[in-house]
Amino acid sequence: MFNLDIFKADSRRAAVALGAIVGVVTFSASAGAGPLPLFPFVMAPPVQTAPQLQAAPSQDKGASELPARLRRQVVSYATREAPGTIIIDTPNTYLYLVLRNGQAMRYGIGVGRDGFTWSGVQSITKKAEWPDWTPPAEMIARQPYLPRYMAGGPGNPLGARAMYLGGTIYRIHGTNAPGTIGTQVSSGCIRLTNEDVADLYSRVNVGTRVIVLPMDRRADSSVAKRG
Repeated sequence: MFNLDIFKADSRRAAVALGAIVGVVTFSASAGAGPLPLFPFVMAPPVQTAPQLQAAPSQDKGASELPARLRRQVVSYATREAPGTIIIDTPNTYLYLVLRNGQAMRYGIGVGRDGFTWSGVQSITKKAEWPDWTPPAEMIARQPYLPRYMAGGPGNPLGARAMYLGGTIYRIHGTNAPGTIGTQVSSGCIRLTNEDVADLYSRVNVGTRVIVLPMDRRADSSVAKRG
């Protein structure tokens, strides 16, 4: 005859055994996956990351591909100007930074195209790293397709650094087109490779005297020799 009490007891023992097996399996899986969070519904705070700053260019592929005469180099240079003066040799597409002992650091540059060269004496009134670009009204009138404003960065035509000349619209600045060094291409600004402009920028201060020679005069070309 069927004994209901025995059946109930056996069922309880089977349930306890099954629960133990399931508990062991669950504990093993949990241990392998790492401890469960005490409060899984609490969100972790977002991690704050520091903004990425654009560093000065340490290498410039364009500079290494320049002709030898346009690469940055120390040359013998006879001048009466004081050390620290910048002299723009427009026709030869050189920028000289006068040093001591009859020497100068010479850089290859790009200058104003026909009709846009200029000459005179100015001084650096402002320096900027990765400068923004706001084309002047005169340039917009000639080239209405230009943007009215462009934030600084590698794609900006002013390049990595800019040194502003007096109250003029002209600057000594970098370029994202190193192939234009040694040519007459700009609207009057003086351009260097990004590597060279960063080097020049580190050597001069606000107030530096800048002499821009006209196209029909060469800056002591007969005595400017590589040191």
